[in-house]
Amino acid sequence: MVENKVFFKQLPPLSLYIHIPWCVKKCPYCDFNSHKLGSSLPETQYINSLAADLEQALPLVWGRTINTIFIGGGTPSLFSGDSIDKIVSTVRKYLRLSPYAEITIEANPGVVDNEHIKDYKIAGVNRVSLGIQSFNNNHLQSIGRIHDSEKAIEAVEIVKKHFLNFNLDLMYGLPKQSIEEALKDVEVAISYNPTHISCYNLTLEPNTVFYNQIPAGLPNNDICYEMQDVIINKLKEFNYLRYEISAFARDGKYCLHNFNYWQFGDYLGIGAGAHSKLSFYDKILRQIRQKQPQQYMNSVIGNKHIIEDKVVSINELPFEFALNSLRLINGFEIQSFVYNTGLPLNIILPKLNEAVTRGFIEFKGNKVKPTKLGQDFQNELLMLFL
Repeated sequence: MVENKVFFKQLPPLSLYIHIPWCVKKCPYCDFNSHKLGSSLPETQYINSLAADLEQALPLVWGRTINTIFIGGGTPSLFSGDSIDKIVSTVRKYLRLSPYAEITIEANPGVVDNEHIKDYKIAGVNRVSLGIQSFNNNHLQSIGRIHDSEKAIEAVEIVKKHFLNFNLDLMYGLPKQSIEEALKDVEVAISYNPTHISCYNLTLEPNTVFYNQIPAGLPNNDICYEMQDVIINKLKEFNYLRYEISAFARDGKYCLHNFNYWQFGDYLGIGAGAHSKLSFYDKILRQIRQKQPQQYMNSVIGNKHIIEDKVVSINELPFEFALNSLRLINGFEIQSFVYNTGLPLNIILPKLNEAVTRGFIEFKGNKVKPTKLGQDFQNELLMLFL
């Protein structure tokens, strides 16, 4: 057992994640911390709780610059423009926010309208991630989405009118979905010229409805791999660079917030169920907030909202680093392991050499890149780092 000790000469970049936990309804595939909306939305109480949460976290990040903000959920677009303005203003009040900060909000087509989107831009949001999932009504219904194809298209057109930088989220491998239908969703998305497209294979996550009640007609793995290949080729044809397993960007418009995660950067998470990963000069700290919204709001006032607060051991760090960095198609510079974990290179080199032997990664100069095999069999690759 190696001594639990790290040393940073310089701390990695820092992002801020803000979680809004409510949805109109819980999707059967979703394993995020989301909760069905009750009779009313406690926006004011929740915003006050976020402010208290952020204020109490200040000693952990004091003096550091926030490079990105991501307002995720749940369904953040349930909140009014005025509420989002108050949240962003609170961040500016407490933290040093880069003047070039990327500020993203997730939006659900089922609760998007022109007024909300326009007000988000006024509040300082400069990027929108729209959860389309599919433009096919049958498939939207099969995965329990609250919007239909017409509403999806309307939402894209609204977002496009106000934002130059926006992402469209799509899923494939849906119940009874054909390869042609998966490709059609991507073609429709491309027609609106988003700067970024995300394409995720539907997975059955524990503690979801679909995990316990598997939907009929799920495409098998071979069909899903074929879907993935035709999607990648189509997006490449229209100059969308695949820079992460499920992420494609045009003109270098990466999701900078997620890119910081994948590079094993730091992030402070506030809100119900939010996670944090924060580096100090001699340790890396992970935190988890109380998940139930009302319990979170009740406990944050007394600074009792953090349910997990632990130092990451160096035995866990190689896996955590690989879990993020090896999702990047271009991999990572070998010295970034030292920079972002505070550990010497010899800790990870034997694991990297084993991955090379297995054909999962390759060395390209000073870079470590996953091969096509490593991209397709991420779980097997990551097992080497446990």
